[in-house]
Amino acid sequence: MILFFRKDKTVYAVHQQTGINRNDVPKLEWLFGDARQMSESNIAGFFVGPRREMITPWSTNAVEITQNMGIEGIVRIEEFTEVAGTDAVYDHMLQRLYTNLDQDLFTIVKQPDPIIEIEDIAEYNKKEGLALSPEEIEYLNEVSIKLGRKLTDSEVFGFSQVNSEHCRHKIFNGTFVIDGEEKAETLFQMIKKTSKAHHGRIVSAYSDNVAFIEGPVAEQFAPATQDKPDFFETRDIETVISLKAETHNFPTTVEPFNGAATGSGGEIRDRMAGGKGSMPIAGTAVYMTSYPRTGNDREWESENEPRPWLYQTPEEILIKASNGASDFGNKFGQPLICGSLLTFEHTEDDKQYGYDKVIMQAGGIGYGRRTDSLKGHPQPGDNVIVMGGDNYRIGMGGGAVSSVATGEYHSGIELNAIQRSNPEMQKRVYNAIRAMAESTENPIVSVHDHGAGGHLNSLSELVEEQGGSIDLGKLPVGDPTLSFKEIVGNESQERMGLVLKAADAEILQRVAERERAPFYNVGKITGDMNFSFVNSKTGEAPINMPLEYFFGKPPRTVMADSTTECRFQQPGYDKSKLNQYIEQVLQLEAVACKDWLTNKVDRSVTGRIAHQQTAGPLQLPLNNLGVVALDFQGVKGIATSIGHAPVSGLVDPAAGSVLSVTEALTNLVWAPIEQGLGGVSLSANWMWPCRNQGEDARLYKAVKAVSDFAIELGVNIPTGKDSLSMTQKYPDGKTVMSPGSVIISTVGEVTDIRKVISPVLKESFTSSIIYIDFGNGAFNLGGSSFAQVMNKLGGDTAEVKDAAYFRSCFEAVQELIQKEVVLAGHDISAGGFITTLLEMTFSHNNLGMDIDVNALGETDIIRLLFSEKPGVVIQVNDLDFVSIYLHEKGINYHVIGKPAAGKTLQIRHLQDNYQFDIHALRDKWFRSSYLLDRKQSGETLAKERFENYAVQERKFVFPGSFSGKFSQFNIDPGRKTRSGIKAAIIREKGVNGDREMAWSMHLAGLDVKDVHMTDLMSGRETLEDISMIVFVGGFSNSDVLGSAKGWAGAFKYNDNARVALEKFYSRPDTLSLGVCNGCQVMIELGLVNPAHPQKTKMLHNASGKFESTFLTVDILENESVMLKSLSGSKLGIWVAHGEGQFSFPYAEDQYNIAAKYSYSGYPGNPNGSMYDAACIYSDDGRHLVMMPHLERSLLPWQWPLYPDNRKTDQLSPWIEAFVNAREWLKEKR
Repeated sequence: MILFFRKDKTVYAVHQQTGINRNDVPKLEWLFGDARQMSESNIAGFFVGPRREMITPWSTNAVEITQNMGIEGIVRIEEFTEVAGTDAVYDHMLQRLYTNLDQDLFTIVKQPDPIIEIEDIAEYNKKEGLALSPEEIEYLNEVSIKLGRKLTDSEVFGFSQVNSEHCRHKIFNGTFVIDGEEKAETLFQMIKKTSKAHHGRIVSAYSDNVAFIEGPVAEQFAPATQDKPDFFETRDIETVISLKAETHNFPTTVEPFNGAATGSGGEIRDRMAGGKGSMPIAGTAVYMTSYPRTGNDREWESENEPRPWLYQTPEEILIKASNGASDFGNKFGQPLICGSLLTFEHTEDDKQYGYDKVIMQAGGIGYGRRTDSLKGHPQPGDNVIVMGGDNYRIGMGGGAVSSVATGEYHSGIELNAIQRSNPEMQKRVYNAIRAMAESTENPIVSVHDHGAGGHLNSLSELVEEQGGSIDLGKLPVGDPTLSFKEIVGNESQERMGLVLKAADAEILQRVAERERAPFYNVGKITGDMNFSFVNSKTGEAPINMPLEYFFGKPPRTVMADSTTECRFQQPGYDKSKLNQYIEQVLQLEAVACKDWLTNKVDRSVTGRIAHQQTAGPLQLPLNNLGVVALDFQGVKGIATSIGHAPVSGLVDPAAGSVLSVTEALTNLVWAPIEQGLGGVSLSANWMWPCRNQGEDARLYKAVKAVSDFAIELGVNIPTGKDSLSMTQKYPDGKTVMSPGSVIISTVGEVTDIRKVISPVLKESFTSSIIYIDFGNGAFNLGGSSFAQVMNKLGGDTAEVKDAAYFRSCFEAVQELIQKEVVLAGHDISAGGFITTLLEMTFSHNNLGMDIDVNALGETDIIRLLFSEKPGVVIQVNDLDFVSIYLHEKGINYHVIGKPAAGKTLQIRHLQDNYQFDIHALRDKWFRSSYLLDRKQSGETLAKERFENYAVQERKFVFPGSFSGKFSQFNIDPGRKTRSGIKAAIIREKGVNGDREMAWSMHLAGLDVKDVHMTDLMSGRETLEDISMIVFVGGFSNSDVLGSAKGWAGAFKYNDNARVALEKFYSRPDTLSLGVCNGCQVMIELGLVNPAHPQKTKMLHNASGKFESTFLTVDILENESVMLKSLSGSKLGIWVAHGEGQFSFPYAEDQYNIAAKYSYSGYPGNPNGSMYDAACIYSDDGRHLVMMPHLERSLLPWQWPLYPDNRKTDQLSPWIEAFVNAREWLKEKR
């Protein structure tokens, strides 16, 4: 039966199998925010809600919450919103309009389809949209003959997914015939050649989910055991560093939020599945769409008419896709620290180019143990394990559909390939795999993620060496109407396949149960080289064939094409319009401020982020690269950056591809890299509109150029991906090609994360500004941002004349950074030289430049300022040393000026003296962000952010007694012995701030126990010997039904957990802290102000979205045990939350507010909290809650802006909070 609960316009539909227990109704009413049960079994009206056939991740979490509250028999809960009528606006991809809610609301009138024997494979291929080639169809017919039977629908479908272009990269492994000449090398061979020529630090390439390079020794910080509550400990491990980048273009085009979310999730799973299990740390993202048309005054957009977009407009895609990717990382607990954005359209010679089929790339870096960097070899008898969520009718055929032009199939097939995202489920699975990887002996033999092709692809690769049999009856099924084909082939996300010895499976299962990560022992390695899915109850086998047939060896793909010349008109210009040109270029999304992207994505979670997008007193997104620390107290880290130049590539595919490499490297150069350029590895991700006249030839030319250039530079490309169907077809026959694009991602070990350089000028007026030319070519405009706004792409692009010289420039800048003579630095790329100079000043309010460019030798000011030829601008504090050094290295450099007080960029060129108003141009640069931010923060708050971004400077006041040294606080950062002061972190499924919090407590001298809610609920942990507990940050239960509501429900309605908590708080010698999600659960449970009849509430941020920023808080005079010593300080601190708005029912004087946000206006007060409150504490000072993350702001390198005069600090003042707790607890012992 279905029960209905209503609160205002929201109706909760509860599908109950066994009939409701009357005692459970009040629990559900509390859970639904004081909703009331409705007596009606049918509700008339208009409602928008999820499609009945797709159980949402929201429902999955809601049902689990009820189970934790002791409510039995609920199988589904969904949320419906009442609307006025049939004209309501809703997402047709994920929702539908209901004219009434009744008892058939979730009924699907469908029985599982039987196994079908395929009579005509060619016809089946056409009907199902499997994208099989004629050669593959012929091959399958031969397999049928060899087997002496018809192939089943599952076998044909499975073959199409496992052998799709998306999965098997047939074009990259194919033969190219260009202008009648068969090329000697495949594309893949040319890429692999880079690793043969320069193996560098490669540990694993091309053979795994990720590439690994050598890493340093790092300190692992983890619980001693992870199948029960245990204390954290440290030990040294030899590491490898991972790099991966994936594209999710087709799903993002069709359904942007889930397409980008599952793209991010899939890429994270790749880094989870490296070797025998590895750890992702941080992510990257790239978005490329056609023009968003956010305003009527953007002249460059007007020359191309908008199309009748197939699914979503470009603006919708940008907002929803970035929301999806951000949401997944935020909830999983992976920060996004580096990215890029490009919008583009162009029509010429009857060809229309544009990213109508969008590019969404998710990438990232991570690490693993050197001993686990290579997969093991399964043996007969080993167990095949699947972990993660249920199977649903989701993502059917995603691999195949992603291999053809979008719009080629009818929308039913394309929508059938769309997926749903459940990051909290993936986090649970990751925690279990991480526990194995962190154990002394990792029992995992092999691991593979579930992505394109679902079980078919993942499990077939796990058993590939030996063969295996999978029991269909043991696979979890969330939808009883699924056919066997749908069970084995669906792409429901957040799942991993593993192989373990039978004796080792038990330990993983115990950890999985503790983490609430679904665990299924589904099959065996057989040793017979056969691959089968068998229903053990009925004997039915939808798949049963030798592995050699399943993977297949059909004829090699042949790509025959002829070269076509693309000639584009040269841009004409008038130098008197220079200011207008600058304003237009600064508003191109590729050049403009990316605040609308960075302000909604977590950039601090893990506590290992040393360098992310934002920089300077105004914290604007200006940085060139991202950097993470490999452990909490070392200086070693990992750097990553991104580069692309597709518009230049449209003009000249070879030059554009080389420029993609140079941009990535001039972005990376600002971190000191182990072994310099020789220690760098690249990922090359290729997106191309293949099988269009001339495009295959252009692709071959582009790949060859990258291969040759990488070899000349001395770098390798051990990983990458291709998506070669970048064409959008419209019903009227129009075809729009996405420009052929290669996106380069870099990785390198950082020797010292404290030496990374930011673009923001330092206020040193005796310093000098130097231009370094990395390309030694002309100031060409072809393919530049300037050419783009002129709608004339030009002919000659920027270029690199000499790879050896480029390498010398890279190494010279690296050496200067190592010697600490570089104060600031920025690359020259999108927007050209003028953008570089301006961006170096943007994060200040009273700092400009006085520049003379005559020495550069270019007489045309437009070419000089807007050319994107590779180079950098650096600020140095020892001009004599730097000049001599660069001269001796043979580097083409010019001293061009100095910083200057004020808000003017002055440029002298020939007889002209140009004065540019930095503040006015900064507003133009920020405006594009504001226009997009309106769609996510709302017009009012987007405008407030626009008006306040320049006036809310970060300024600090440190305690007078603070030395910044370990010795001041009696801290031994290398401590291995126990202090005897026992504390615990409390975590629920979905939290992600546990490790950095545990480290903060450990560093201060506490012995920290890892306690999961399952430990408390089962009685394994009682907290009786614990003196301090910390509820950590994250997204418990994905914030379903309100932040921390489900977490609180487990405490309220589970006796073991409730009693343990009550006993802890009844003791007078205990402390507690709740941060972010932990703050929310303490507020929900009334632990801070228990005497108040009306409870404080934590509401959604006023913007309605996740807020991420580094801001300042004022610490008031207070009596909090942890914060009293910091009274009077103004400190920088990270914020990352979605429901952080304090809503107080009483006047301000009824609360103990320990800290307030320094600015009342948005985004200085990021959530709209009453009284600007950032944290409050109990009357006795023992219990503290706060939304900002002090545990991610503990060390100077964790601050994106730290006082220049405190470079020798080992700690930030926030350490005092934990040291104060230590001393208070020591006194109470």
